[in-house]
Amino acid sequence: MSNVAALEVARAQIEEYRKRIQSLDSDSRDLMFRQARNHNCWQERDVSDDQLHEAYDLARMGPTSANTQPMRITFLRSKESKERLNPHVNGPNQEKTMLAPVTAIVAYDNTFFTDFPKFNPIRPEMADLYSGNAELAERFSRIQAILQGGYFIMALRAIGLDVGAMGGFNNAAVDEEFFVGTPVKSIFLCNIGYGDVSGVKGPRLYRYGFDEVCEVL
Repeated sequence: MSNVAALEVARAQIEEYRKRIQSLDSDSRDLMFRQARNHNCWQERDVSDDQLHEAYDLARMGPTSANTQPMRITFLRSKESKERLNPHVNGPNQEKTMLAPVTAIVAYDNTFFTDFPKFNPIRPEMADLYSGNAELAERFSRIQAILQGGYFIMALRAIGLDVGAMGGFNNAAVDEEFFVGTPVKSIFLCNIGYGDVSGVKGPRLYRYGFDEVCEVL
């Protein structure tokens, strides 16, 4: 298919789904946002590899700058892999991490730019901006991967899973344990499974309203 034909197909697909779907219904908004919680306790229910694939396949479609995709995810399922992680996790987070069916180390690859011809063939020369500037590559890749990590959390919720995202761990130690000799660095941990509501200790805490933190100019 020529580039022109592919562009026409893409535009037609956008028009088609806009006619078919205008917005998420109220139940979907509850599932993903309004009623979803960050869980600390977990039911004894498995999370399949197929579910992890399904969530990633949704998350990868979220927008990033120049279609860059620096996020890397390491899924820890086995007791052995969790035991490698646990010494580097802050005390209050250790038990919930060991009990979660899956723990994801959400990380970023600061050499993401080597794949520019693959993920942005229109502008492959953009790789040069980062290949000669390690500080820029580090900062940019982390920001884009954080975006992708947020999409991943929402994708997990969209397929019916619960999450427990955490920042309470020693990043440098986790990087040494799992990513030594690679350009990959950890950002946050995310426990994945089916939340046990016994771990919910109270009503949802306060969230800022629009007028408190937003302005329209």
